[in-house]
Amino acid sequence: MAVNKTPVAQAVTVSLKNLENGTVSFDTLTEAFGPASLGIIVVKDLPEEFKQLRAQVLSNSSYLAALPPKELESLESPESNYLVGWSCGKETLKSGQFDTLKGSYYVNCAFYQDPTLDSAPADGFPDLPQYTAPNIWPSPEHLPTFRPSIESLCSLIIQTAGLVARACDRYAEANIEDYKPGYLQRVVETSLTTKARLLHYFPSTEETASAEEEDEKDDDDWCATHIDHGCLTGLTSAMFLDEAATPPTLDSASSALPELTVSPDPSAGLYIRSRAGEVVKVNIPKDCLAFQTGEALQLITRGKFRAVPHFVKGAKCGEGRIARNTLAVFTQPNLGEEVEAGLTFAEFARAVVKKNY
Repeated sequence: MAVNKTPVAQAVTVSLKNLENGTVSFDTLTEAFGPASLGIIVVKDLPEEFKQLRAQVLSNSSYLAALPPKELESLESPESNYLVGWSCGKETLKSGQFDTLKGSYYVNCAFYQDPTLDSAPADGFPDLPQYTAPNIWPSPEHLPTFRPSIESLCSLIIQTAGLVARACDRYAEANIEDYKPGYLQRVVETSLTTKARLLHYFPSTEETASAEEEDEKDDDDWCATHIDHGCLTGLTSAMFLDEAATPPTLDSASSALPELTVSPDPSAGLYIRSRAGEVVKVNIPKDCLAFQTGEALQLITRGKFRAVPHFVKGAKCGEGRIARNTLAVFTQPNLGEEVEAGLTFAEFARAVVKKNY
């Protein structure tokens, strides 16, 4: 099925107030995360500062990608398998080709626990630099709002994920024998390994347009269908920018860029492969956050909640130079935390990283 004919699914939506009050029903959680679900929930009624933080952070994705090549290279971390700092062309797709259609900037979110930390401690885990290598930050002279805005937005997302996790705990305590009370919320809120990924899908060119035509034959080959390996993945809606009309130049890097009011390509966005094997598109409103289930959550809940296979399509070539920017925050257990009996998250993550990088 070609993505431009893919049906749009309505994700389960809850208010932040319901999460705070603990009034999200078990039926709602089952509809969002259960065996027959799309594995995603949308949270509305977010704090007032969310709108401004989202606009600045996602604008910064374009400013970052516009840095000179030598400066971008200085922000790479080969020792972490390019899972800290800037990464482009390092990740393999299903086809075995390296993904050069988007750039990523990875941030360790240990600062949520301790502002002095730039990563999880390496003690006992010398072979996992993707979690223990320190963050690399762009020069504040060039990108003055980059670090403070992404730290603030990631903290807001992790805090909200903790509330989603608390709702999941209530369900698990009632439905899973010997489930430890408050387990998932503790895992999410105390983790030093949570990872943020700021994404920049480069504007399409004639060269990439021909590649996109090939993708119509195999919709998930561009950004290969995958399952996140953490607990809950927090997602912002995508920001679409015309970088021809408003170039992301460094002299304006402290300001948010003007966002297109609607996507210029209806086929661009997040796609989920349902339990029945059907591909559906899910839209995230600009003033909301979405949370997807990951494989660690599936293990922790013993399959009551299922990880969601998904992929992403960028905007196709057209008038202007349309970029797509978004932010994903992968809440993950600490490295020594067991995700199932006898399997730590460190052991689980090693296998995932080896397969994908």
